[in-house]
Amino acid sequence: MKSDSQKSHKSFHEDFSKSKSRYFYYGSTGRKADFKFNMGIDSPTDSEEKIVSFKLDPLDEAGPGKGPEIISKKFTHFGTYSTRLKVPDVKDKQPNVGAVVGYFNYYDDDKKGLSEIDFEWLIADPSIIYIGTWTGEHGKLQRIGRIINLAKGEILETISKINYDGTPTALEGRQNMPESIQAIENYDASSQFYTYGFDWKSDRLRWWMIHPETADTVTLWDYQGSKLGIPQHSSKYRMNFWHTKDWAVEGNPNSLEKPNFPFELEVDWMEYMPEKN
Repeated sequence: MKSDSQKSHKSFHEDFSKSKSRYFYYGSTGRKADFKFNMGIDSPTDSEEKIVSFKLDPLDEAGPGKGPEIISKKFTHFGTYSTRLKVPDVKDKQPNVGAVVGYFNYYDDDKKGLSEIDFEWLIADPSIIYIGTWTGEHGKLQRIGRIINLAKGEILETISKINYDGTPTALEGRQNMPESIQAIENYDASSQFYTYGFDWKSDRLRWWMIHPETADTVTLWDYQGSKLGIPQHSSKYRMNFWHTKDWAVEGNPNSLEKPNFPFELEVDWMEYMPEKN
């Protein structure tokens, strides 16, 4: 891996109105089918918007990066990240599909280890949001994570663990704020576009979204009080969509099916604003 002494992005807002981006490149490691990725096209669900379209290829293998993915050309670091997106609606065609939408930072540095901050949706249940980080070295990766059923206003877990199969420990105090969350009535990430974001600081991480009716900022998780799990080194800004065969959505262990259709993720825009020194 290259060191993070490379150039870093300044503030940008990518509205995906053109067929190519100044800030992102296409980085899928799966099949090269043209239909998987198109930038600057009309949204099929909002005629007033230009989007970048990510479509699953049913012939792609399972795994992160096999599906369509965009990666920032330069590094990003502490600051505010936001996006407006709509995940695909699968309930009528294939409700048990195993597929993940990822909005995140990710960079694995040879010396400093992993720097990853995530928003994820398992599209078999678009009322649930997964947020968290991965840091450290492979073999002893540190996870902090929260799972929220936003339609019900339920925080299903807020935990820390080591490695993917580690025993989770419930987080408390300032690492577990807010302790409760109000439901967004009928929240369904596949029903419309929503705006999501996160604020990344050296000693604090806050995941948030914009309420679709009031336009208030809804804090999903304001993690502070410890640097445990907070990435410290630069990363790459990304969006992806991929098939998982071993990560089922909460409450539905059957949701691991290989996609049978080219389900579509729509991304309206992505923004980055570095932290002011």
